[in-house]
Amino acid sequence: MGTLPGRRNIPPWVKVPEDLKDPEVFQVQTRLLKAMFGPDGSRIPYIEQVSKAMLELKALESSDLTEVVVYGSYLYKLRTKWMLQSMAEWHRQRQERGMLKLAEAMTALELGPWMK
Repeated sequence: MGTLPGRRNIPPWVKVPEDLKDPEVFQVQTRLLKAMFGPDGSRIPYIEQVSKAMLELKALESSDLTEVVVYGSYLYKLRTKWMLQSMAEWHRQRQERGMLKLAEAMTALELGPWMK
């Protein structure tokens, strides 16, 4: 039971109305959006073209999550959802590793002999 997405330009590979029914929906941490989709979502058209799906992002109120809605034929939307979830996990782990390295560096600086 899907609703029409709030956009005017539906890509030519999306069949209206059958591909707009029953979209795949998942949530992504908002802080990962820029890494996944580029500044201001600049990579979204490319991702849509390659995946033959249509994406819609919806910010969730009072949450640090954004809902990603994927429209398209059954196989394309499942594949696109899997790809985007994998990208989100990769970026999340990458940011987490960066924070661990930063914490280690800060700890090393605090433990220097000149600080004792």
